[in-house]
Amino acid sequence: MLTVAIFIIAVVSGATAAIVGFGIGSLLTPLLAASIGTDLAVAAVSLPHAIATALRCWRLRRSIDTKILIRFGLLSAAGGLAGALAYSRLNAAQLSRVLGALLLLTMIAQLTGLAARWRPSGLVVALLGIGSGFFGGIAGNQGGLRAAALTAFDLSPLAFVATSTATALLVDAARTPVYLFVTGRGLLDLWQPIAIATAGVTIGTLLGERVLLGLPRHTFVAIVAAAIGLLGLWLLLR
Repeated sequence: MLTVAIFIIAVVSGATAAIVGFGIGSLLTPLLAASIGTDLAVAAVSLPHAIATALRCWRLRRSIDTKILIRFGLLSAAGGLAGALAYSRLNAAQLSRVLGALLLLTMIAQLTGLAARWRPSGLVVALLGIGSGFFGGIAGNQGGLRAAALTAFDLSPLAFVATSTATALLVDAARTPVYLFVTGRGLLDLWQPIAIATAGVTIGTLLGERVLLGLPRHTFVAIVAAAIGLLGLWLLLR
């Protein structure tokens, strides 16, 4: 049953990430954490996450906003590395609740139109980039905060997902080697669920891309806001 659940959630998470720019770590990590523990689950999910993100990044590469990627993405990678180095030492549960509250506030700002009047610059962009990467490195949930930060930029749906994906790939490149070093042989024993999850997120990525390409802007904004809010609520209540 766990194997079937992993595959189904992997497909759903891959499709979700293709549509809104995040979802793989947010959905797969808690499923695996229930059976193997949070620390090992974060490391295990980073592998299918990296593969699906690389595939999505390649397919959407022409839509990446390189200016935002340089200003925001590189700092997210630095934050991801810092979070990965600290992920076994800090209380990820408490940090997840803080993240949940931030995501709920972001949803409210999006749905009320407040976010549309705010454009981050300078130090704020740096803090958003580092913060989203850090949460991803330490708790495996970088996507929600990254999406929340990117909603402040005036990006089309395709550019939003492409830039979010490229940023996630930079974070993966920074944090995954640390996970592999820290967990060691623990991941070798999990090769089967990792392989199943990788297949699922790959299928989901290709399916979700078809939905993304047909979404109008206002519908996309509403979907992203709802996804951010649901993730925030789940982080607070779990």
